[in-house]
Amino acid sequence: MIKKALFWEKEDEQKVRCQLCPHHCLLTDNDTGLCRVRQNREGVLYALTYGKVVSIHLDPVEKKPLYHFFPGRNILSIGSVGCNLRCQFCQNWEISQKGMDDFVLESWDPEKLLQRVVAEHSIGLAYTYNEPFIWWEFVRDTARLIHQKNLSNVLVTNGYVEEEPLRGILPYIDAMNIDLKSMDDHFYRVTCGGSLSPVLRTIELSVQAGVHVEVTNLLIPGLNDQTELIEQLVSFIASLSPDIPLHFSRFFPAFRLNVSPTPGTTLERAYQIGRKKLRFVYLGNVEFGESQCTRCPFCGEKVVSRQGYSIDTGGLLHNRCRNCGRVLPIWNG
Repeated sequence: MIKKALFWEKEDEQKVRCQLCPHHCLLTDNDTGLCRVRQNREGVLYALTYGKVVSIHLDPVEKKPLYHFFPGRNILSIGSVGCNLRCQFCQNWEISQKGMDDFVLESWDPEKLLQRVVAEHSIGLAYTYNEPFIWWEFVRDTARLIHQKNLSNVLVTNGYVEEEPLRGILPYIDAMNIDLKSMDDHFYRVTCGGSLSPVLRTIELSVQAGVHVEVTNLLIPGLNDQTELIEQLVSFIASLSPDIPLHFSRFFPAFRLNVSPTPGTTLERAYQIGRKKLRFVYLGNVEFGESQCTRCPFCGEKVVSRQGYSIDTGGLLHNRCRNCGRVLPIWNG
């Protein structure tokens, strides 16, 4: 089914302007926005992918990645198609950079998804794989139902959304991994087709709302891996809270960007910069080891061990370090 969208204005009898994300697409009749999933039909904006799912899996929560939100547990994860950015290096371009005509989409409603969450013994539902904010109406309706049942909602997002729709959905969201691609606005505009400031605002408002936030930064050689940019990114996160987990992720050639994978030395440099101001820094898309494990920042004991997706939380007692007893910023049931 399609559904009348929210967050838009009529410009005249035939034109509408979408207000969901900072692009503010102006659409004539039958036009779809940059996201490919919101369409003007005779002067009314519709959400074409309401209830349309291209992928549904039970994933380890660490795969989002979320390391401080019910570590070692599984979460039912769903996604549709489309995105409101055009990142040349998109790691999931097969669905995020395509439209509805490229897939056979399954129809799901919020009640059916809730039943699946319960049947899978999942901690809740993650909206991921493509950009969840362009799926706003369906995510809001589903998240509200999941929230009412005291289960968890997770967004894995680029954070490129306007303030009003963000505030409208935050009361139902428990955790987010937000992709902060660079602290360079030029990088956002040229390489991603967006801008930096809305993403920073999303991170700030989500933290202020009490949502558990983790941040991912994909390091791309020669584009966003300069020491100054990494330092700025770390300082921004630390200014909100030194307890926010930061994931530096290794780049591999994907979509339209064919540059070399991120060197290990770059990842190690970023890790050391991050550790100067943040208590929890992780490396992703690398061989699993110490850089994926969580240590107590007070006594140094390992509280969560990760080897692939084999997770040992034996160092935790609920949300406390089993060794020293200090409360840690980890949701652990």
